[in-house]
Amino acid sequence: MLSLDGLEMIAVLVVMGLFIKVLEQFGMFEPVGGEDSEEDDFELSTVCHRPESMDKLQEQTKFTKKELQVLYRGFKNECPSGVVNEENFKNIYSQFFPQGDSSMYAHFLFEAFDTNKNGSVSFEDFVFGLSIILRGTINDRLGWAFNLYDLNKDGCITKEEMLDIMTSIYDMMGKYTYPNMQEDAPREHVESFFQKMDRNKDGVVTIEEFIESCKKDENIMQSMQLFDNVI
Repeated sequence: MLSLDGLEMIAVLVVMGLFIKVLEQFGMFEPVGGEDSEEDDFELSTVCHRPESMDKLQEQTKFTKKELQVLYRGFKNECPSGVVNEENFKNIYSQFFPQGDSSMYAHFLFEAFDTNKNGSVSFEDFVFGLSIILRGTINDRLGWAFNLYDLNKDGCITKEEMLDIMTSIYDMMGKYTYPNMQEDAPREHVESFFQKMDRNKDGVVTIEEFIESCKKDENIMQSMQLFDNVI
């Protein structure tokens, strides 16, 4: 269970951590092994969106061919059409967090993966993002997280943007995990977040401030290592 003392830093890690838990819940990660098949080579005539060749995806990501096969089997199982839309994303999260309202959190996460802004996440979009989260450098991973929190993509995080993120996390799990938490808890955590991150006190957090602050936080650095051996 996440501690209250660390909740002001939860937004740095929770997106990645909860996303991985959801993937595991729906069988997206399986032991790597077994024989190759035509399915694993993306030769499925029933898939509406056919991904790029496995060799090309291997070149563009930090996954091996076997790992891509495992990921594709899980992705295809949940998304037979080959793409996932925002409603699919919300449905998946609502199943995993039935006790809360995960719709806004799922919306933000979907926006982070929908890099082409076409209203759908393909297998390519999925593995490109996952490659950063699981295999990227610390700077890569923190940069991905920063991009998520920078809702309007203007290069900085405002208190309003971080409050939206924190509120979405609180709505999804906070009220039920911590029933005694006050309604203004998300705003208090945002203030604590900015005290640590906003180095020049100009009211916004830049990517440089974000990465520098995260790197100086021992708990964040240790938690980042948890993603190294997910698959």
